[in-house]
Amino acid sequence: MSGTEKATVTLSIGELEGVRRDGLCLFKGVPYAAAPVGPRRWMPPQPIEPWQGVYRADKFREIAPQNPMIGGPNPEEPEPQSEDCLFLNIYSPGLDDARRPVMVWIHGGAFAFGSGSSPMNEASGLARRNDVVVVTVNYRLNLLGFLNLSEVTGGKIPATGNEGLLDQAAALRWVRDHISTFGGDPNNVTVFGESAGAMSIACLLVMPAAKGLFHKAILESGVGSTATPVSDAIAVAKLFLEVLGIAADDTDALRRLTVEQLLAAELTMRVRLASPWEPMRITATAPVVDGRVIPDVPSRLSAQGASKDIPMIIGTNLEEWKLFDLADPNKDKLDRAEVVRRLSEFVPADLAANVYERYTQARARRNEDTTAPEISTAINSDLMFRMPALQLVQAQLRNNPQVYNYLFTYKSPVMGGIFGACHALEIGFVFGTHDDFFCGTGAAADELSRCIQDAWTSFARTGKPNCGSMGDWPTYGDKRWTMLIDTPCRLEAAPYEEERRAWDEVGELSNILL
Repeated sequence: MSGTEKATVTLSIGELEGVRRDGLCLFKGVPYAAAPVGPRRWMPPQPIEPWQGVYRADKFREIAPQNPMIGGPNPEEPEPQSEDCLFLNIYSPGLDDARRPVMVWIHGGAFAFGSGSSPMNEASGLARRNDVVVVTVNYRLNLLGFLNLSEVTGGKIPATGNEGLLDQAAALRWVRDHISTFGGDPNNVTVFGESAGAMSIACLLVMPAAKGLFHKAILESGVGSTATPVSDAIAVAKLFLEVLGIAADDTDALRRLTVEQLLAAELTMRVRLASPWEPMRITATAPVVDGRVIPDVPSRLSAQGASKDIPMIIGTNLEEWKLFDLADPNKDKLDRAEVVRRLSEFVPADLAANVYERYTQARARRNEDTTAPEISTAINSDLMFRMPALQLVQAQLRNNPQVYNYLFTYKSPVMGGIFGACHALEIGFVFGTHDDFFCGTGAAADELSRCIQDAWTSFARTGKPNCGSMGDWPTYGDKRWTMLIDTPCRLEAAPYEEERRAWDEVGELSNILL
């Protein structure tokens, strides 16, 4: 390839050959744990065995088995899938002793979709702009990564439902042990992720298996509120056995299941678990508060000081739910009664009605749309994302004041603005991969990307997101300082405070599973 040359490193586990291109050293498809196949299916990740010869790390490897995301983009060339999927990718400005900040990206996708190698997560621009080492990770998903089988099989298959999280911890151990060879500092590692990636990070913050493996965290549009109790995980496991027609004690049959059978079962389960107004739930499985890997509800443990040593940036997008609205054929037909009825699935009916009225009044005072579909979008965005995020901010503040909050308010101009400031919109700006398909392009979009990249990498380097392009960004504190990320970015004390106060009577928002 033009402008490309080999880049080789020697690790304790073997020799690795990547490429050097456009000022970056790229190592793709690096195995960080043994293949979780055969008897290792549903087991914790095992250490990678040393290899002989040179391992070629010049192309992405297989991603975790997954069904297509309903309503999501379907690339013309989907990434190859395999149960052998525990690979990571490294983007480094130099194979030297510079000890650069390390940023490890945990991808999102409802614990059921996605990969560290998807085009939106291409990290060359981020690594190059501010001289950091970026690592992106694949981990086991859906029924292979988050299915609790320990209880229903009497421990014969001891899966806790957190094997995907244990994969992430294994990747972080690999980074700790080897990243200095790639010019990174193992004592300055920041984990960052979006949606299920951020939810994973909220779990990693309190997991004994991840203790000491990272030093800062950026959580985009997700916290630990989707970690489910064991009772719910057992019910999902029983549904799994029912769908496949396999007895709980027939562990041989479970291990013989093909990936195709597992993916088909996952689709059936998502239909069976759906609510009356959605034909298919976005995911059947999620991390489990099993008492071992995840000892308790993550936000509760953070409030007790489990993550007190970790500075954090925590934030959400203003109109998260607009992305999910696109899959709701009845969205435009919603009226007040239906919105309140749906909200009553999560909170008492009288409180649901009060929340609706408070949102209507607040939006009217700002001369914003108060139709029922827009109120529904605003309520769901806050119910599922912003309020749980702010609860984690408050929980962390009890033990560590170094917590920063943002609200991403930039609205995509694509397709007449139907995406708004929706879920996942900020990812393209974090990585500099924003495009005309989803995010929007142009000078203003480029400047927005530079601001986010500068703030994220400044935080990774120093623990503070202050930077020349975005300006001073104080901690959340008593004034609820929040960076509104837009064109331009601006700082505001307690934005959308009326809506936030509407949830005060509701209390802790936990065990919400999309």
